[in-house]
Amino acid sequence: MNFSRISAASIFLSLVVAGTDMTSTAQAQQGSMTFFVTSTGTGKGADLGGLEGADAHCAALAKAAGAKATNWRAYLSTTLPGGDSGVNARDRIGKGPWANAKGVVVAKSVSELHSEHNNLNKQTALTEKGEMVKGRGDTPNEHDILTGSDPAGMFSTAGGDTTCGNWTKSGEGSAIVGHHDLQGLKDTRHMKSWNSSHGSRGCSQDQLKASGGAGLVYCFVAN
Repeated sequence: MNFSRISAASIFLSLVVAGTDMTSTAQAQQGSMTFFVTSTGTGKGADLGGLEGADAHCAALAKAAGAKATNWRAYLSTTLPGGDSGVNARDRIGKGPWANAKGVVVAKSVSELHSEHNNLNKQTALTEKGEMVKGRGDTPNEHDILTGSDPAGMFSTAGGDTTCGNWTKSGEGSAIVGHHDLQGLKDTRHMKSWNSSHGSRGCSQDQLKASGGAGLVYCFVAN
């Protein structure tokens, strides 16, 4: 009996089984995913087709990644002219908890999400594929995530355009963005904000890229 062949076959079989188990675990985690950063924008800058188009973009990416949930919502706020009223991003996303594609919980509730106790950072704000989004220091930097929101997740009353025309503009205008990697030019509260760091230079894809973005958004399951 050739024991060396038997040992080699046993090792190969063990590796295959281990690999299968790892793949199954990863698929199960992505299947139960309830939060992610979009791996790609729509290609039209901040023109996401409004809230409806942004939600559909989240749902399409989630479905392609094998997520079971279907009620996806983009974390975006909108405003009426004058900033007197609008839609709050925090009111669109359900109650939580939310977990990324690796099964890591990023927040247990809306209040925790908008507090210093959330678990959002470059290592946890993953795409629907379970990959990290490029941040400050990477090439290209894509840490500007579109939100149109203030730190509490509400529509901004700062005045002017803060949502690129409620996510319908791909030229002039501006939108509030957050930094998923909590990094910026200065060591300040705003630069470390995941949802409300600064306004974009414009609304086109090129203008978003110029200021460190790619037209990406946060997606949550509205549970």
